[in-house]
Amino acid sequence: MILPESKELPVNLLAACFNKTSATYKFYWLLSILQAAENGTLKVTKRELFSRMISNSWFTVNYFNVSFGKQDLIQNAIRSINSFESITIDEKRETVFQKLFTTKNSDTEKLLWHFNKNVPHWFLSPWFPKIENETDSMREKRIYSESQRFESKSLYALHQDYIEINPFWINYLISNARVLKDFCFWNLALFLQSKNPNVPDIPNKLIKPATRNGLNKQRTQFWDVVLDELGSVDCIYTGEKLIKGNYAVEHFIPYSFVSHDLIWNLIPADKSFNSSKSNRLPIFEKYFEPFYQLQKNAYEIVRRRTPKNKLLEDYLTVLHIEENSINQDKFKEIIQPLISIASNNGFEFMK
Repeated sequence: MILPESKELPVNLLAACFNKTSATYKFYWLLSILQAAENGTLKVTKRELFSRMISNSWFTVNYFNVSFGKQDLIQNAIRSINSFESITIDEKRETVFQKLFTTKNSDTEKLLWHFNKNVPHWFLSPWFPKIENETDSMREKRIYSESQRFESKSLYALHQDYIEINPFWINYLISNARVLKDFCFWNLALFLQSKNPNVPDIPNKLIKPATRNGLNKQRTQFWDVVLDELGSVDCIYTGEKLIKGNYAVEHFIPYSFVSHDLIWNLIPADKSFNSSKSNRLPIFEKYFEPFYQLQKNAYEIVRRRTPKNKLLEDYLTVLHIEENSINQDKFKEIIQPLISIASNNGFEFMK
């Protein structure tokens, strides 16, 4: 992905910020600067930017449990802040930002200011290459000093408690904000996918969606068709009889891991249980067999009653259908690894 060109600005240096990346800091730092620029702000406190870094990554860490890697302290900071502040795991980004920006909790403030050790000055490294025999400490001081004169047309000037966006850059940042954000998210997605090679759909786990897709289609066009024929099915978790109009459609493997609503991962469940299950994982040895039998019967019924049903295509994305039915071993090969990977990424099991 290429950044928009400019005859007056060293855009190549901005792109070079992500050439050597061992953590997510730079991505979230630039996203935070872009958000400030869109608000028309030239002078931005570091506290505001650090708060935005955490709020921008809050949902990805807390809700989707995406790993940022061992060297990345944003994830650790978020875990700690969870114990300091009363913020829900799926809170809106702006609400998280306001709480962090205004908090008086000294532990939270300390965690935010930890990012001042490296992020603000090393982001400007492309503008201020290392001089021979220069130590990191010497270079840091030079970056602070020379950036305050906007030497090399640096993106911003560094001060003790704030940054000042270079006025020559502001129009570029605002007019190209969408592309610049996409550039950040593209590189961030590539970085996080390398840290989570087996986790599905990383790009859609970077931003909290405005709304979740409803499951009405899966209910009315699939599971209601099954219940029309059977009259009822047993909830695989509670044993309760489920009838048409009185059940929840639930994700066997949590949505916050698979990040999709494909029918092969959806089953009817007891409404009260579905609420309490939240994003916990089912115990494979206990629940796979009844889950499989329910899915197998449902597939065969829907295929017979509504053979042109588009939802049947969901199975073809992951399963090899044999003799118009679902092969148990093939299904197990899909489900079992997903549960194991989700567990390794921090998702808890049902009790």
